[in-house]
Amino acid sequence: MKNIVALKTLKTHWEKSGRSDSEGPLKSWYQEAKLANWKNPNDVKAQYKSASIVGNNRIVFNICGNKYRLVVKVNYVTEWIFIRFVGTHKEYDAIDVTTI
Repeated sequence: MKNIVALKTLKTHWEKSGRSDSEGPLKSWYQEAKLANWKNPNDVKAQYKSASIVGNNRIVFNICGNKYRLVVKVNYVTEWIFIRFVGTHKEYDAIDVTTI
């Protein structure tokens, strides 16, 4: 994908107290996504079997063995990924994943 907005959201997450364990996995996801050539949700699922396609071009990724959730919005035509949320399961349960 050409662009991922915004790495700062990921960094803010892993810099929070008690969440430094997510730095490596989030950096890895970022690099893999940057190199990806996803044309549709099936391409994402082929690379990330545990990813959840939730509608409205949102995808949920499990981070750190499912300790954290990463929600992104993908524009396949322009090859942009917008990071919408990263947090714990409890924090994830408090959002509407299809509109965040």
